[in-house]
Amino acid sequence: MRDFEPRRRGKRRFDDDDSSHFDKRHPGRSTLPSEDALDAVDGLPEGDRWSTWDQSTAGQRGPRPHPDWLVTALAAVDTELGVLKTGKEADVFLLRRGVPHTEESCLLAAKRYRSAEHRLFHRDAGYLEGRRVKESRTNRAMANRTAFGRQVVAAQWADAEFATLCRLYEAGMPVPYPVQILGTEVLLEFIGEPDGTAAPRLAEIRTRGADLAPLWDQVVEMLATLARFGLAHGDLSAYNLLVHRGRVVMIDLPQVVDVVANPRGGYFLDRDALNVGKWFAGHDLTGGTVAPEELPALLRKEAGLA
Repeated sequence: MRDFEPRRRGKRRFDDDDSSHFDKRHPGRSTLPSEDALDAVDGLPEGDRWSTWDQSTAGQRGPRPHPDWLVTALAAVDTELGVLKTGKEADVFLLRRGVPHTEESCLLAAKRYRSAEHRLFHRDAGYLEGRRVKESRTNRAMANRTAFGRQVVAAQWADAEFATLCRLYEAGMPVPYPVQILGTEVLLEFIGEPDGTAAPRLAEIRTRGADLAPLWDQVVEMLATLARFGLAHGDLSAYNLLVHRGRVVMIDLPQVVDVVANPRGGYFLDRDALNVGKWFAGHDLTGGTVAPEELPALLRKEAGLA
């Protein structure tokens, strides 16, 4: 098991014995450091930060009751442990949130959407149909991909993913617990082992044939539940389904599609079904409650589009 104890490099920026904190014009009179001298990582080793839990409002935190494993203490420190996944739109980092000198800690996945300088979601026009804001100027900025418009789009993706995860988690669906959102960073439950080993993607497992049936039935059930909510994942494949101890967990939901409001909702519903169905069929799936070729029609029926 790897050692994920917070790193202790460098020294505190401010020291009680530092004579620079005294006013030379008036010996003995201490002065306060400037406001910008203190920041979110003051006194912490490089790469660490104080827990951001208190920076999110109540509506920006996950559903209650919060899981027992989640650390919410304000004295906690977030230690970045490495990259879990990189992508065109966002990068995912592994964090340990823990209270120093105690055993109170948990692993989190920090999904950080790229800044406005990056081109976001090269195929996002189709997903954004049906997603509008009230201000016409904002809608035009989004459509024209101005710097402000790209910031709005990035925030929309983060907000959409967090809101969807909250809704699905409360409905009992197998998704990571959404811990909190702060700007364009979404903190999620880490799906994997206590030593930081991430759960494999469905595309990475070697299971074939009849042994795939239990996983296939879980995928069918989660997609049917989404369809009953009037939703499609929008970009589902064997690469955004994790398999953890026999349980399939759905991830990457920023582009979730309202199949009623979006004119192409039926297309996205069918594409999700065909993508996963093709993967299972290609790995010699036998058994299961629904045949892969029957899944698109089932989802349309559940969504009321049949």
